[in-house]
Amino acid sequence: MAAPAFLFSKQPVSNSIKVGLVGCGGRGTGAAVQALRADPNVEITALADIFEDRLSGALHALQQVDAKRVKVDSQHRFVGFDSYQQLIDSGVDVVLLASPPYFRPMHLAAAVEAGKHVFFEKPVAVDIPGIRRVLEAVKVSKEKNIALVSGFCFRYDYRKRALFEKIKQRAVGEVLSLSSFRFGGELPFQSRQPSWSDLVYRLRNWHYYNWLSGDIIVEQSIHSLDMMLWAMGGRLPYKAIGTGGRQVRVDEKYGNIYDHFAVEFEFQNGVKGYHFTRQQPGCTNRNSVDIIGSEGTASIEVGRKYVITGAKPWSYDGPTNNMYQTQHNELFASIKAGKPINDGLWAANSTILAILSTMAGYSGKEITWEQAMASDVTFGPPLDAFDWDTQWPTPAVATPGLTKVL
Repeated sequence: MAAPAFLFSKQPVSNSIKVGLVGCGGRGTGAAVQALRADPNVEITALADIFEDRLSGALHALQQVDAKRVKVDSQHRFVGFDSYQQLIDSGVDVVLLASPPYFRPMHLAAAVEAGKHVFFEKPVAVDIPGIRRVLEAVKVSKEKNIALVSGFCFRYDYRKRALFEKIKQRAVGEVLSLSSFRFGGELPFQSRQPSWSDLVYRLRNWHYYNWLSGDIIVEQSIHSLDMMLWAMGGRLPYKAIGTGGRQVRVDEKYGNIYDHFAVEFEFQNGVKGYHFTRQQPGCTNRNSVDIIGSEGTASIEVGRKYVITGAKPWSYDGPTNNMYQTQHNELFASIKAGKPINDGLWAANSTILAILSTMAGYSGKEITWEQAMASDVTFGPPLDAFDWDTQWPTPAVATPGLTKVL
């Protein structure tokens, strides 16, 4: 069968673009709405989730946006752990991946193998074995000329793009040091229902389990680390040292994740980066990045301030945008132009940096990038053998000095 014309045409065409969503929670539903708004030819034709109520909720929400282009009949509503594969095999052209991060490597590999264009939420994995699977999928995607647009939404924000372009043009001179903060409150929590098994309870509250989320740096603060690598032009640190723990999350309902981390990174050219993250209610919130250069300083307060001071002062005064929508606008435009975007490699590197941070905090050890990449340690059960009968006790809360990460 010939490929749909929209895959290669440089002009708008009448062919429908069939889109399927894997992971029907709030972020996944939002991504599907943005896909609908990105191109008039988009049709949502399949939904997949491990929970039927999530799928039904997403379907209802999408029908409120544009019922005519939400064409998900009963045969294309897939529920269960194999639902992602059923969706991929259902005839969709583009797959949106928004399940908990633990599942991302398996879902991404399957979509790429099937030749589908992909939007995939961040992070791309929760451990290094998962990253290896992602890197192989990225390699294949480039060979197949497949679009991979990542959920690192800050890369699609006009204000941040403008500031980091200035850094690239050496508006602050040579970058000497970087710091980032991501201080916020508590995560959503769902109380346990009588009918829920232990596995259902954990999946409903996946943020609180490191084998599902990767912990708070990998799941949330990864945006801050991504901006640090962006400022460094993609150059990677060669080692990290850090600490972390639980001061507020003392109740077992909070699973096994930390509520704070502090990490130092060192780059080969002597540049050091520092990241601080905290999820504790009642405290001062902060979401910022500061880049100190030989000729000035660039400062970001997310959503509020984008300035450069020093020899070449600058502040952003251009238009603002919905970065989530821009991701999908650019994804579908690139597909139709026959020049698909591929965020795969840098998205993987930013995820590795977050995993390295967690490894440093959990172990209390200085860990090199090379050591991290050689790790075979996983926190969760084998992906391909996962089902409702899987017995997987929650790993103990990590203890620096004792927990093994290599």
